[in-house]
Amino acid sequence: MTSRRALAIRLAAFIILAALGSSTRLGVAAEPFIVVASTTSTEQSGLFQYLLPVFTRASGIKVRVVAVGTGQALKIGERGDCDVVFVHDEPSELKFIANGFGVDRREVMYNDFVLVGPESDPARVDGSHDIVAAFKKIAAAEAPFVSRGDDSGTDKAEKRLWAEAGIDVKASSGRWYRDTGSGMGPTLNTAAAMNAYTLSDRGTWLSFKNRQELKIVVEGDKRLFNQYGVMLVNPAKHPTVKRDLGLKFIDWLTSSEGQETIAAYKIDGNQLFFPNYRKPQS
Repeated sequence: MTSRRALAIRLAAFIILAALGSSTRLGVAAEPFIVVASTTSTEQSGLFQYLLPVFTRASGIKVRVVAVGTGQALKIGERGDCDVVFVHDEPSELKFIANGFGVDRREVMYNDFVLVGPESDPARVDGSHDIVAAFKKIAAAEAPFVSRGDDSGTDKAEKRLWAEAGIDVKASSGRWYRDTGSGMGPTLNTAAAMNAYTLSDRGTWLSFKNRQELKIVVEGDKRLFNQYGVMLVNPAKHPTVKRDLGLKFIDWLTSSEGQETIAAYKIDGNQLFFPNYRKPQS
């Protein structure tokens, strides 16, 4: 897993350098752009493909996305190799702010996580609304479970749920519990090939085509709530950050136009993300 993660970080660094270098060719006027480090779920769900052209038409600013897990996205922000971080793990985001790496965190949208599994359902969890009880049954049955294992927001949420269930998955790693060290799409592909359970964000699940025998088996638990936040990388720590352009993106995401654009993105009539300005008051 460590070597895969290191390879992913090197690949992300290469993508960033390529993105930065492509606009500085001699004789070519540089278009205004920002680099956004974000999660694989925002890309693999198709949201960015739908959302970013609308922002560019409204602002004239292009957005170059580095799509990695939340943990890696935050590390890119810590190094100052992006202008904006758009991720989904509130504890990590607040730590990023507290440590001075980011400023102006805003909540943008939310959806939820779902537990998917095979039609055969060897752990007998289908129809449950208690994700922790489902995890306990999966462990007791030693039913195959595939984890992203990539320090992403989904991976962090999954690990918290295993801890709440009192299950040490490290002790089972390589047996019934396996990690891919990759994004949500490849992890779902692995789960489909193995007839295994996995935790997915709903957005990527709805856009996922290779479901084979997989289906949603557990949903609706409040512990599966999935909040997305956006932050500007702190220009006081990294003077190369494009503060004004980055703030225009953040302002647009949280404006009525940006929020309505997020709400309008659907697959087969299903809304993938819900803007925070519509969030019911608890």
